[in-house]
Amino acid sequence: MSTPTPQKFEFQAEIKQLLDIVIHSLYTEKEIFLRELVSNASDALEKLRHTQLTEKDIFDDKLELEINVTTDDKAKTITIQDFGIGMTREELVQNLGTIAHSGSKAFLKAIGEGAQKNSNLIGQFGVGFYSAFMVAKSVKVYTHSWRTGEPGLVWESDGSGSYTIEEVEGQRRGAKIVIELKDDCTEFASDWKAKEILERYSAFVSFPITLNGKRINTVQAVWLRNKNEVKEEEYTEFYKFQAHGYDEPQLRLHFSADAPLSIHALLFVPKESTEKLGLARLEPSVSLYCRKVLIDAKPKDLLPEWLRFLKGVVDSEDLPLNISRETMQDKALIEKLNRVITKRFLKFLEEEAKNRPEGFETFYREFGVFLKEGAALDYTHKDQLVKLLRFESSLTEKGKYTTLGDYVTRMGSEQKEIYYLVGPNRASIESGPYLEGFKARNLEVLFCYESVDEYVMNNVREFDSKKLTGADHADVKLAEVPQAEGALAAADLETLTKWMKETLGERVAEVKSSDRLVDSPVLALNADKFMSPQMRRMMKAMNKEGGDSPLRVNLEINPRHAINKRLFALHTSAPEKAKLMAEQLLDNALISAGLLDDATAMVARLNKLLENI
Repeated sequence: MSTPTPQKFEFQAEIKQLLDIVIHSLYTEKEIFLRELVSNASDALEKLRHTQLTEKDIFDDKLELEINVTTDDKAKTITIQDFGIGMTREELVQNLGTIAHSGSKAFLKAIGEGAQKNSNLIGQFGVGFYSAFMVAKSVKVYTHSWRTGEPGLVWESDGSGSYTIEEVEGQRRGAKIVIELKDDCTEFASDWKAKEILERYSAFVSFPITLNGKRINTVQAVWLRNKNEVKEEEYTEFYKFQAHGYDEPQLRLHFSADAPLSIHALLFVPKESTEKLGLARLEPSVSLYCRKVLIDAKPKDLLPEWLRFLKGVVDSEDLPLNISRETMQDKALIEKLNRVITKRFLKFLEEEAKNRPEGFETFYREFGVFLKEGAALDYTHKDQLVKLLRFESSLTEKGKYTTLGDYVTRMGSEQKEIYYLVGPNRASIESGPYLEGFKARNLEVLFCYESVDEYVMNNVREFDSKKLTGADHADVKLAEVPQAEGALAAADLETLTKWMKETLGERVAEVKSSDRLVDSPVLALNADKFMSPQMRRMMKAMNKEGGDSPLRVNLEINPRHAINKRLFALHTSAPEKAKLMAEQLLDNALISAGLLDDATAMVARLNKLLENI
């Protein structure tokens, strides 16, 4: 019996054009070919599973529904086999040789229109299949249809313009794609390389995937399951797999939505922030999937920058991807995904703060700086974020938080501003002179310990129509309160402040009596309305323009303090000693304000003062 000769076909002109695009410009990474072929194999198995529900006579029906990948580094081949729906001769021609059935014509039309619209061809034996030619010298597709009366076939091409189809004996149901690799692509015939690609892109395919006989996809796509059916250990196992972590997640949000988009999301908050530990800035780590196939492991626009600490997965069937599944073409849709997920996560944090306040505070201590970043920069979600901010205050115990909302409920009817102070810690703020006047008037002051706080307050600006104001700002006006007896007389006070201004010269913009000091002799207020002391230090540390600008402050003195009374007596009886005292008082005030950059002159002056004791 003579062996049938191979039947030769020419690719349609459009397929030749398509091959050229796929091989030379469509995919940014050659390794994508394996993801595409495995995804096609999964779809072929899914089609067979549905066919088995309606058809009784299935060829080779005892085969397991699985995908087998085999590498051979000596022969320089990689093989992808599924036991799925298979193809007849006509389907081979339609799917792999012509434009009509594969959906490729729509893709080519979209390319011509600037790729703004195209068919979603995920799961079709179409363009994804042709990605094999990026790495192949030749491609053979062995196949047998599920239909019992059909022969086994082999389709073969080198991608240059034609292909052949020939009958073969002994072919199992489904499709087996054998790729002979180009000389510069032989790494894909290595077990380790194939394993790396499969674990990255195809870890959650519904059907078992084996590589050289070993199961690859052992972790389930738990984000698609009902959260009431997922065990805690399954969530933890998935988190460790997806986040490459060794810890357990601190918080978890698992939700699905049908409108306005089809979304399945599983988001995790880690135990610790590596940024807080001083390591490199985090990169986006919420992976984007479409029907369990990885699209982008680190999508930059899926979530706002301030949510870069999140780990997890977002899966959406609504993504109109380009045919390589690598580039989202509809930016507006990605922005909508961004808004929906961010809003849902913020709602989740609000619920945590209300129902599990201690747990939320644990989260906030580790990741609060990210919420502050969002409050300062993300106008869309600013209102939600500001409500989540937490601070210690002059009315809370050490280590206990309050919110801006709670602060407002405690404000008196005459108070129009929310006051805050920035300092390295609670002790330094409480021991400094700036809090005295507010405590004397029972005015609450928020304590801000992080370097970003000044920037956040300046950008948030107000809450509940109340302006956020630094308690150390020169333009703060406080109500009159009864003062203790024993202050310098008005005339003497005017003489002293005038003399101090002349003595201190350009170092001070103004010297005046203070209505906010109680126990301290002096305080320094920044005279620069456009740059706070904290901002000036930050600019200096970053070597930015303005960081080295001449410092000028307003100096306020306490007319009841013994030091100032002594200074008034000395400024006429011992002017040189009084001058040293005035300069030292200014430096003391600058130290309290965190504005003294160089203590050399101060140390020399202190030595002189000690000589005269």
